[in-house]
Amino acid sequence: MQLQKPIFQTHLPPQPSSQLFAQIHLHYHKPHLPTISLCFHKPTSTTPESSTSSSCIPTETDSRTKQGHLSSSSSSGSCNSSINSMMATMVAIDPYVVWTFFASLLGFLLLSLLRRRNYGNATAEDKGMVKNKNKTTENHVSEECVKSSGNGDFRQEFGSGTDVIIVGAGVAGAALAHTLGKEGRRVRVIERDLTEPDRIVGELLQPGGYLKLIDLGLEDCVEEIDAQRVLGYALFKDGKNTKLSYPLEQFHSDVAGRSFHNGRFIQRMREKAATLPNVQLEQGTVTSLLEENGTITGVQYKTKDGQELQAHAPLTIVCDGCFSNLRRTLCKPQVEVPSCFVGLILENCELPFANHGHVILADPSPILFYQISSTEVRCLVDVPGQKVPPITNGAMANYLKNVVAPQLPPELHDPFIAAIDKGSIRTMPNRSMPANPQPTPGALLMGDAFNMRHPLTGGGMTVALSDIVILRDLLKPLRDINDASSLCNYLESFYTLRKPVASTINTLAGALYKVFSASPDQARKEMRQACFDYLSLGGACSTGPVALLSGLNPRPLSLVLHFFAVAIYGVGRLLLPFPSPKRMWIGVRLIWSAVRIIFPIIKAEGVRQMFFPATIPACHRAPPAN
Repeated sequence: MQLQKPIFQTHLPPQPSSQLFAQIHLHYHKPHLPTISLCFHKPTSTTPESSTSSSCIPTETDSRTKQGHLSSSSSSGSCNSSINSMMATMVAIDPYVVWTFFASLLGFLLLSLLRRRNYGNATAEDKGMVKNKNKTTENHVSEECVKSSGNGDFRQEFGSGTDVIIVGAGVAGAALAHTLGKEGRRVRVIERDLTEPDRIVGELLQPGGYLKLIDLGLEDCVEEIDAQRVLGYALFKDGKNTKLSYPLEQFHSDVAGRSFHNGRFIQRMREKAATLPNVQLEQGTVTSLLEENGTITGVQYKTKDGQELQAHAPLTIVCDGCFSNLRRTLCKPQVEVPSCFVGLILENCELPFANHGHVILADPSPILFYQISSTEVRCLVDVPGQKVPPITNGAMANYLKNVVAPQLPPELHDPFIAAIDKGSIRTMPNRSMPANPQPTPGALLMGDAFNMRHPLTGGGMTVALSDIVILRDLLKPLRDINDASSLCNYLESFYTLRKPVASTINTLAGALYKVFSASPDQARKEMRQACFDYLSLGGACSTGPVALLSGLNPRPLSLVLHFFAVAIYGVGRLLLPFPSPKRMWIGVRLIWSAVRIIFPIIKAEGVRQMFFPATIPACHRAPPAN
């Protein structure tokens, strides 16, 4: 069946030289497969009647039309003897293809409108015009960070270009990544192992460090990890004790120290950093820094599957901890290992003073106790020297039971023995390394890779967080950090601006460890007893040193004054009620011992940087012009 009569005919308006009109014929060559023939004619006559006498010859539809393909053909012939020059072009179109085309076009237009709307929302969020109220909305814009529950990886689709590469995602690295990410920097973090760490140090955050945590917007990272509030210290010596509380009267009630499992704290900060769309966390081992003409341009690292890759950025910050293999390129390390910590966990143990760290001035060196969860108390036994009794043959257990346990308060003796019998004994070398930077364009050192002190006072995290605040404020006015040489000169201010906090905590930690350790020298014994008695006096004699230790009053001059006040107090005890030549000689040696303890530490920290930072030219250097 075929309809030869056109069902639709249209005439175009007359033209000066020609006239066009079209006919559409509907053909049925096959059942249920209609075909439209569209014919265009260019007649020689200008009358519509002459055009109706022409006929069109449809083209057979190819079998592919059934699958939705478009087939077309053209035929030419003589329609009439009087119109020999006429050409007819016919196009056969499947109507399903026509409707599919229009439907696709409509879908494309709708998709374009939706994408434009989403892009407008993303732009408004970037400018601070829209406040997100949940993480889903915040991460929906373009990039999403996902935490894998299997191996601890944080994966993210990350755009091209990186402003800062951070090596290591410990306390310093994770906090720095979140801080720079909030400032709008594109940050790439490469960490050797993104699973939860398990360490026996880095479990006490001083109040000064908690204030820095608030400044960085990370205070919620100590929540939901069973962290315990710490309000001060308790000292024990020869059966006597004294309680030293933090001077927190002028701060908000939430401000205090915090003790917790180190791994839980780090994992919380990693998760928070990974929620930022411009922060990428990647698991890999950095093997070397990439250098070009004296400038660090990035890092070379090995992925989990052994693939060697490179990453490039204008600034590389090394925060890979106390075991750093990269620090030698960026500083002159002088690492000392004065002692080792032997770690135990006491379960269901009640400390004599709740919410306080406990320091036992034992022989040969101090012992620490502090609560890290609602049911666990961390015990750290300091063993002088770089070697400790072996654990495998039972020598360590014997040492702890026979030498350490008898010196503990009665409340802690039985839980301590039970922890030894449980067998979960671990060791950790205590490292001390003064900051000795070697400014290098394109790179910076931070955290324990840059500066370490004895962990007796728990000041490491406070120093690291304080350094991050200083670096954030230095980088804030810089929109362009691609000029490595200018940036390196400008960041020399960082090494001086960090000194008040870092040098105070470093010096106090080193000095207290030497004072609190037992010694056969009579002058050192007197110094140790004088320190305990001085802190027991209360008032300014206790709040002053505790404010220094906690990071609430980081003033090097105040530290030196209190330290020599202890020495003078010890001499006064020797000379009263009646001086003798022997006591006077011990007093002289006591002052000399104090000088020998603190002056080398101050020298290593830098006398000018500690006490006269305003005289350092780098402090007054303005940011480089963008």
